[in-house]
Amino acid sequence: MRIGLATSPGGPERPNEDWAAVATPASGQGGTLVTLDGVTPPKGDDGCVHSVAWFTARLGGTLVELSGSRPDLTLQDVLATAIRRTADTHRTTCDLSHVRTPQATVVLARWGGPADDVEHLVLSDSTLLIESPDGTVRAVLDDRLDRLPREALRTHAAADALRNSEGGFFTAAADPGVAARAVTGRTPRTAVRSLAALTDGASRWVDMFAQGDWSDCLALLRTEGAEALIGRVRALEVSAQERTEVIRWKLHDDATAVFAEL
Repeated sequence: MRIGLATSPGGPERPNEDWAAVATPASGQGGTLVTLDGVTPPKGDDGCVHSVAWFTARLGGTLVELSGSRPDLTLQDVLATAIRRTADTHRTTCDLSHVRTPQATVVLARWGGPADDVEHLVLSDSTLLIESPDGTVRAVLDDRLDRLPREALRTHAAADALRNSEGGFFTAAADPGVAARAVTGRTPRTAVRSLAALTDGASRWVDMFAQGDWSDCLALLRTEGAEALIGRVRALEVSAQERTEVIRWKLHDDATAVFAEL
């Protein structure tokens, strides 16, 4: 098994809110991959005394533990339990009903279980790539946020109205029920050569700058590595800024890429 992982903060003014890990059991059989992209709230009250980085570290650690030690749980059950446990750690100090309570996108994959399948779960706008032995690459996407009209997200209040609500988009926050909204599936282990997970700061290479398709992206991760992909994204961002082009959302975003050849 070969693993590559790189992450880069969007800028020096705030900590990196992405979180990622790949773990294998002591037996060396199977493994789990977790990648989170913390949702940066607008300035103002979010009802919580903790940072987004605090939240992603605790949710990510719990996801690794549960997905690696509880093969009896589905990945939706793993996510729901991890959200509940994380919420319990700050329920008495924070208003978890606040719409901007710390939250994150989720990519979760697990392989080597009793059925010897590769299971996957994606919630919100991070990306999971699944490569077959013949080189075909399938992107697993939760595109609910992308399907919303740009006008519907023009203000913070408008985005808040759509956050974790029917007809809007969903993230892992404090409600375990959101796990049922995740995109899930499974693939026979023999049909998977490698996996890659990208937060939206890294997937810009494909979906913002159109430097290649998902197959090209995975090939780049295999040949040059996760750090090279993020480096290319940063160079493209700077180049666009110099040409005074408009960058969607913000110039730089936290960027994380994980590659696992099974």
